[in-house]
Order: sequence, then C-alpha cells, then structure tokens
Amino acid sequence: MLEVSQLCVSYGSIAALRGISLRVDAGEIVALIGSNGAGKSTLIKALAGLVHPLGGDIRLLGASLLGRAAHERARVGIAVVPESRRLFGAMTVLDNLLLGAYARSVFGRAPDTSADLARVFALFPRLCERQRQLANTMSGGEQQMLAIARALMSRPKLILMDEPSIGLAPKIARDIFEAIRTLRDQGRTILLVEQNAAASLRIADRAYVLELGRVTIEGPALEVWNMESVRDLYLGGVPA
Repeated sequence: MLEVSQLCVSYGSIAALRGISLRVDAGEIVALIGSNGAGKSTLIKALAGLVHPLGGDIRLLGASLLGRAAHERARVGIAVVPESRRLFGAMTVLDNLLLGAYARSVFGRAPDTSADLARVFALFPRLCERQRQLANTMSGGEQQMLAIARALMSRPKLILMDEPSIGLAPKIARDIFEAIRTLRDQGRTILLVEQNAAASLRIADRAYVLELGRVTIEGPALEVWNMESVRDLYLGGVPA
C-alpha cells in the first residue's frame, strides 16, 4: 500500500528525517513510536504533502506522490487524523463530517454520504446523538472521535493518525484505541504515530522505532514489544 524509501526532510540546517524507509501493507496497523523530536510528526506531514522532502520517495499503490500537493494526495486516498484534531470548531458535527467527504466531490458536486454517515455513526454512536452540536463544545474524546470519523468520510485507502490519544483520559484513550483496532478488522490501513507506545503496540501488526530521524528498530509489534531496549525506553520497563 505505502512504500517510503530513503526519505529526507530538513528544517533549514536541522535534519528531521534522515533516510527513512518503511512500508505499510493493506489491512494492517503499523505503529511508529519514538521520543519527542524523533521525527514522527514530520513524517506524517511529509506523507500528507505538508512538507517537502529533500530526497527519497513516497509511493501509494506503486505510484509516486512526490510533487503532489496535499489536496491531490487526499483525492488519491490519503486521510490524516492530525495531532490536536484540527476540527472546524464553529461548525456542527455533521458539517465537519460532510467536509471530510469533500475530496470525493466531482466537478463541485457533493458526493452521496448517506452510507458513509451510517458507518461512522455505527462506529461512534455518540456522534449520531450530537450531529447538530458545535464541534468546539464537545469533550476531548468526542472531538477525537469526530476527527477520526471525518477522515473516514473520504473513503481513504490509507489513514495517517498522529497522536490520537493525546490529552485524553485513560478510559477514553482505551475506547479510541479499540475503535482503531475495529477499523483494522474492517479492512482499513493505518499508520499510527503515538506517544503511548504500549497502547499502540498492543493493537499494531508491525512497528517501527524512530530515533533522531532514523529508523532504528522494525518488526512485528510483539517482537518489538519484547525487545529490552524498547521496554526500557518506551514502555517503562513493562515485562512482556
């Protein structure tokens, strides 16, 4: 599905990504973990077309995305659930969801969203109850549900999730991770960037560890979990 090869990104003289290579296969969750400043969010921005790499390649279903703007990447199947959610706070839940489907519009004609709304309301029933509520009046957990649901409305091939549990109470975070697992079980493909390494490794199929802009560890999520260096640095020494 997604292939990243030797990707390099810099902010001025500061190298944020130093030749990163990874892949995300169809129908799997791939977790990307690392400390603050490791380059995780920069990678999401590069994949979404929000920053421009100095070198390397990004391919979705075999086609290079280099040179494509962010809105073009959305049209070919990349959806982002951004850190801090980035909702349209003064708009209703329903309007935020309908905007999520905008990438599927053809010649300015709005797509049929009835089936998509039914699916996201089945995943997050609370959103159905709050369709007319303004997004900025919702709780943090409800806003995160809305951010994920908005991404789903575009019928993406690949979902990029950047810190979906940030700022959430533990119980709400568990609900969000369970929803992400459900999406995978429904056949969705997800690259999950998450500070909560333990939670992300529990639901992921494979994982990559980033350190200072480089991939230092990769493998099946269970194997990564069982590595002593990963447990010590990112799991608080939790035993397997």
